[in-house]
Amino acid sequence: MSNPATPPRSLAEALRARDDASLAVLLRARPDLITPVPTDLTQLATRAGTRASVLRALERLDRFALQTAEALAVAGDPASYPELLGLMAGDGGDPLVAAALPRALGTLRDQALVWGDEDRLRLVRTAREVLAPSPQYPSPTGLGPTVREATSGMSPGRIQEIVGTAGLPSTHDPVSAADALGKLFGHRRKMTRLLAAAPAESLDVLSRLVWGPPYGQVTPEPAAHLRWLLDRGLLLPTAPGTVVLPREVALHLRDGRAHRDPEPVPPAVEPAATHRPQVVDATAAGQAYTALATVEELLKDWDEGGPAVLRAGGLSVRDLKRTAVALDLPEPVAAFWVELAYAAGLLASDGEADERYAATPGYDEWLERPPAERWARLAQAWLTATRASGLVGGRDAKDRALSALGPGLDRSAAPEVRHRVLTLLAGLPEGTAPDTASLLARLRWERPLRGPQQQGEDLRGRLARWTVSEAELLGVTGRGALSAHGRALLGAPPAATEQEPEPPRSAGPGDKLPVHHHRPAAALLDPLSPPEQAVAAASAGALLAPLLPEPLDHVLLQADLTAVAPGPLRRPLADALGVLADVESKGGATVYRFTPASVRRALDAGRTATDLQAFLTTHSRTPVPQPLAYLIDDVARRHGHLRVGAASAYVRCDDDSVLNEIMADKRAAALRLRRLAPTVLATQADPAGLLEGLRAMGYAPAAESAEGDVLITRAHAHRTPPRSAPEPVPDGPPPPDGTLLTAAIRAVRAGDLAATTPRKATGGTAVQGGELPRTTAAETLATMQAAVLTGGTLWIGYVNAEGTASQRVIAPIRVEGGFVTAYDHTADEVRTYPLHRVTGVAELAEE
Repeated sequence: MSNPATPPRSLAEALRARDDASLAVLLRARPDLITPVPTDLTQLATRAGTRASVLRALERLDRFALQTAEALAVAGDPASYPELLGLMAGDGGDPLVAAALPRALGTLRDQALVWGDEDRLRLVRTAREVLAPSPQYPSPTGLGPTVREATSGMSPGRIQEIVGTAGLPSTHDPVSAADALGKLFGHRRKMTRLLAAAPAESLDVLSRLVWGPPYGQVTPEPAAHLRWLLDRGLLLPTAPGTVVLPREVALHLRDGRAHRDPEPVPPAVEPAATHRPQVVDATAAGQAYTALATVEELLKDWDEGGPAVLRAGGLSVRDLKRTAVALDLPEPVAAFWVELAYAAGLLASDGEADERYAATPGYDEWLERPPAERWARLAQAWLTATRASGLVGGRDAKDRALSALGPGLDRSAAPEVRHRVLTLLAGLPEGTAPDTASLLARLRWERPLRGPQQQGEDLRGRLARWTVSEAELLGVTGRGALSAHGRALLGAPPAATEQEPEPPRSAGPGDKLPVHHHRPAAALLDPLSPPEQAVAAASAGALLAPLLPEPLDHVLLQADLTAVAPGPLRRPLADALGVLADVESKGGATVYRFTPASVRRALDAGRTATDLQAFLTTHSRTPVPQPLAYLIDDVARRHGHLRVGAASAYVRCDDDSVLNEIMADKRAAALRLRRLAPTVLATQADPAGLLEGLRAMGYAPAAESAEGDVLITRAHAHRTPPRSAPEPVPDGPPPPDGTLLTAAIRAVRAGDLAATTPRKATGGTAVQGGELPRTTAAETLATMQAAVLTGGTLWIGYVNAEGTASQRVIAPIRVEGGFVTAYDHTADEVRTYPLHRVTGVAELAEE
């Protein structure tokens, strides 16, 4: 263990000085560091400095923390806290920046991007390489290279000329000359005096380069005002025809600031409108009921087998249009409902040779649940799904079309963005709808754009816009404001208000900087674990249930052959009425229309005219109109008078005059009928085609079986084999839970103890750290037996059955039968090891 009073010399030593709570903060913020669990803190520090891990950590910083890291990248290495504060606040100071800087620096420390004491702050090398200025990748600060970096390839004579022209004495070597020039440019009073003598045109050139990009073009024979700058090193050549503004000069012109506009405080989410909470909840409940009805209608339309699956996967453009027309919705909205049903596990492909989409067995179970529970399942699936329906209709990186239910729609940032948008809405007063522009600005501050054309930031903005509209469609929000059941879905307490943190006092150079994580109130709420999500969804459903309309058991029959359902119908009534009548219009009340075809459909399903009359009498608050009773009786009288079977197909009827009428009808020519007997007609058409043809001519034939019995046709509900909902595609390893964190930290600590504990020399040879000890079998056995008698602690090398070597610190308890039983400090438990797998043993040196 390193002495806490001694400044750390490396990131590994800085991590070694942390307590377990601080390590837990690091591993929770950067879960990729424990996948797999590192053997010791040195390996953890090495992994924390890899490029992929550092880039992932930088992408999760808020704007001010990222600006702080960018300032450290252009500061000295190491930098002091006053130097960093000067780069962030400038010569004139900025109270907001000074107050927020300890929090930002604490975030960088917690995530192992910065280490060292207040007078020796170090940005990890990989982060410095990513954020520091270079000709290929300009710094986000707009600063260029230092004088020493810019003059590294310049001839010594030319450097001495520049030093002399700038009014400095000549030096012994080019390095000291560059340092002297850099000190001159960094001296505020001397630089002011030097620039006071500059021509106005020269100052204009500097003003155009000061905030970046710092590079400019010059001709082989530059103008006098450019020559004045070049002669004094205020512009330095980097390549033929290219010059750069040195960093020290730019910082002087910027009054010491690394950023033109530091953003220490997150932008507030502005309200756009305010409504009574009761109105918001009622509106959201209405949308929630519409959502349930839409999903049911979609899957009912696909009940007998939905559209075919494309060869590349997904729904064709034509099938999506047909679905949108059937739902009476725009195509993007129809795509959203299709994707939501898929994410909730209610539909999938059937996996047959002629693969089609269909409802899953889970859909039937879902239908049996109360409406509020059904909505909660949809809302929870939407909140956690990584599929983004808004991408449907676009194209991927290979210019391939993105289709609904197809591949390429997963975006790992989607759950985080949805959760964060709803969290920001929960931070507003109840009934308040946000201004979308301010909401997007807040999200950009929390995950800023690090590159000018970075697709990820643009995607986050689009995901946020889609979240706002999808939450309204689903009934999570009402009139743009978060509903009470929407708050419960997040696991947030009712009427939660997000208080901005009080600005911390300005940190001076003598203040101790925070080491542990200082989480602002505006930070992301931790996403819920799966058990917590289930509890939150149940709570949301319980709040929504009283707001949903009660299903009705009656309709209102009208004389124009329509029935009006003044609200949602109970499921048996809705299913039966859906067979007997066609839906004419939907809305607050649903209008059904009775037609000969719809009545015949009910008769085909096995109902009789008496059954239909009794059904309508029971479920209508108004008497059965006479036209409707006549329609049912008329269709029932003619239903089954003709019988169609397979010849390929035949028609038989006891009344030969009806068959004569059919044969004389010109519309029957396409059926190519011929008489086999006075009461039988035959055709080459199939029975289904013959049924449809005769029905088109106005007859009401019934199909019959090979035995001559009337076939009762009922809707065939096609279902897929059991399917589970698609798993979200995570953005890297998931955050570890408390149990995994505790075990990982204990393993890392123990491994670090084994790697850093001092050891005695073995066999006259000192054992180097990181090397496995090597002793003979006799020496190993003797040392083990002696440690059992003395109660000593040993350091061993061990190779397991898979051939993996490790080092461990053990306290032997018993040695017998070729095994040693010992307390393993590395694993924090008693274990038994075969002696033949121990490579060697060494005693620990006394402290």
